[in-house]
Amino acid sequence: MHSDTKKISLPQQLIYQVLLLFIAFTVLYPVFWVIGMSFNGKDEARPKDIIPTVFSVEAYQRVLDQPTNNPVSFVELVRNSLLLAVSTAGLSVLIGVSAAYIFSRFDFSGRKMLMMIVITVLMLPSIATIAPLFVLLNGIQIPLTPWFKEACKAGGFVGTAMQIVNACEKTWNLRNSLPGVGMAMLSGMLPFAIWNLKGYLDTIPKDLSEAAFIDGASFNQVFLRIILPLSMPALAVTFFMGFLGGWTEFALSWQFLTNPKNFTLAMSLYNMTGQFSGDTPWSAFAAMSLMIATPVAIIYLFLQRYIVGGLTVGSVK
Repeated sequence: MHSDTKKISLPQQLIYQVLLLFIAFTVLYPVFWVIGMSFNGKDEARPKDIIPTVFSVEAYQRVLDQPTNNPVSFVELVRNSLLLAVSTAGLSVLIGVSAAYIFSRFDFSGRKMLMMIVITVLMLPSIATIAPLFVLLNGIQIPLTPWFKEACKAGGFVGTAMQIVNACEKTWNLRNSLPGVGMAMLSGMLPFAIWNLKGYLDTIPKDLSEAAFIDGASFNQVFLRIILPLSMPALAVTFFMGFLGGWTEFALSWQFLTNPKNFTLAMSLYNMTGQFSGDTPWSAFAAMSLMIATPVAIIYLFLQRYIVGGLTVGSVK
């Protein structure tokens, strides 16, 4: 058989390999440098060698015990960040795919205008919405029941004992809480989720839905049994992006939260930095950075088969 594959000469192969090795080196060198710094027992800000001369896991132990001077453990930080990341990513996918299905399959009055609103909100930088979200959520004061009062006194506010008692006797501020931060994050995730999922749903042939309708399936059955399984690659991408944004979110949490018990990993990582480079525990900083990045890599490995998959093409065949 005649092959149209163009053969690459030996000099070209050498050039390509050298170029790829250079790119790999520039990408992997900072990673290895951070890994080496995390195991550096000397706690140097600028280690001369990637492989530390004094190997130690003290930095990881320090992070696991208490990363910063705030009275919050690493487990509590992971719990807060994981709660925010999973809940916001899951809700953005759930609400986003429902809205995307309506935009993709139904023609109704105001459809184009609503899509323009979604695109407009999507183009806004997330930092621009901090002020209105702060004012909106800060205005929501929920009267506390006796159960909430006890939980509030256990760690709901920061201040003197009298200030805590007085505050907890009155209301619970939605802004100064993890649910409030989650709602603010969700407002920024939804436009991307709707737009991304709507574009993918448009590529699913309508013949599949019409065939199901002929067989007597309802709209809900078509959505649950046909659209959702075929949308797994887009759902995985949307969930991963939402999880990544929630796991590393900093700006909203830093502006909204005041109680150390509600702090996230990104906030504590920032708290580790000092005014000068010499004030920063670089080994612990590198160790915590790696511990924050590892779950994201694990999530990507689990979702990789869906992210790179083409389930729609297979279904049509």
